[in-house]
Amino acid sequence: MVLTGTIVNAVLIVIGTLLGLLFHKIPERVKETVTAGIGLAVLVLGVQMGLKSENFLIVIGSLVIGSAVGEWLRLDEKLNGVGYRLERRIGGESNVAEGFIVATLIFVIGAMGVVGALDSGLRLNHEVLYTKGLIDGFTALVLSSTLGIGVLFSALPVLLYQGAIALLAVQITKFVPDAVMNQFILEMTATGGVMIIAIGLNLVGITKIRVANMLPSLLVVALIIGMMDLLS
Repeated sequence: MVLTGTIVNAVLIVIGTLLGLLFHKIPERVKETVTAGIGLAVLVLGVQMGLKSENFLIVIGSLVIGSAVGEWLRLDEKLNGVGYRLERRIGGESNVAEGFIVATLIFVIGAMGVVGALDSGLRLNHEVLYTKGLIDGFTALVLSSTLGIGVLFSALPVLLYQGAIALLAVQITKFVPDAVMNQFILEMTATGGVMIIAIGLNLVGITKIRVANMLPSLLVVALIIGMMDLLS
């Protein structure tokens, strides 16, 4: 089935979260140190992703335009609003919004979701998404042990995002040449890497960057590469 990989990915996030919730009764000092450790690891991941760019001007341009659009649309406020509504629905846990937003951004940003979903849709090969699911599940376990049940709800955006790509995969490849798709994946990975670095800085407590407002940057990458292909 086309959506098998995406469904397994979402289920593993749920399982990882539930396991992580078993370890929520740990001292605050331990939680703070663990959260800082997660933040530092996320920073390293972001740097690795950011270095994959072959044309960093695309990354810079995408972030500038995408961030401006995101601020105009107030995406961060809207995503926080979803998190706060979840808090009220499940009893007012104070960190539901943070867990939902941080986990959603980490699980959605990156090349594995796009590549894996395309593979699922085109070849019914779910190995990439199975691998991503294992990574996401472990990450969800660690995040939920400190950020709580909000991490659980990040499974839904992952399901919708990757599922849509998998279902549309055949149409996408009809219109997008392989070389253009490969360039898009590289630059999207690098742009996402910069956003992942921002998430890591927020987790460590150094900054309070509104990372959700940068999400349109991923679409801007596609537009810039598409225009470059047309003009070449």
